[in-house]
Amino acid sequence: MSGQVRIIAGQWRGRLLRFHAGPGLRPTPGRVRETLFNWLGQSLPGVQCLDLFAGSGALGFEALSRGAAQVIMVERVSATVQQLRAQARALETTQALVVQDEALHWLRHDRQCFDLVFLDPPFGSELLPQILPLLPQKMNPGGLVYCESASGVSESPLWTLVRSARAGRVVYQLLRLKQGN
Repeated sequence: MSGQVRIIAGQWRGRLLRFHAGPGLRPTPGRVRETLFNWLGQSLPGVQCLDLFAGSGALGFEALSRGAAQVIMVERVSATVQQLRAQARALETTQALVVQDEALHWLRHDRQCFDLVFLDPPFGSELLPQILPLLPQKMNPGGLVYCESASGVSESPLWTLVRSARAGRVVYQLLRLKQGN
């Protein structure tokens, strides 16, 4: 089974991203991506991004389309990794680095820092509470984290809620690291 999502804006506006629809893979809907990028600003020149559960690549490729300098896409499923790499070749971009690894393992071993992190773990998983405490050392000053989940991220000593909305069963939020963390 396969699916597709359309890039909303930027240099690849209107291009289709094709993906293999495996279990638990649910790309961020277009209207949610549109809201997110309205929150972030339409252009992301020079931004370093991490798409930790890349899946279809919709968030990462949308960021690249809008001028992000680089997106590291981490995905554990081999077939999905191959699809992401094929999509990057089709878009003729070298700014998408696709890594096959498990999210927690990758976070604990990689040393890069980011301006923007996309977190869209498998729906209903309990991964966000495990991942969010690992991110402060991965964030550049002023960096933001975008999260999608069933219930949203509750109050945290590490994160300030910048924006939040709901689309059906999904709560999506933009977080910023609190000062001093």
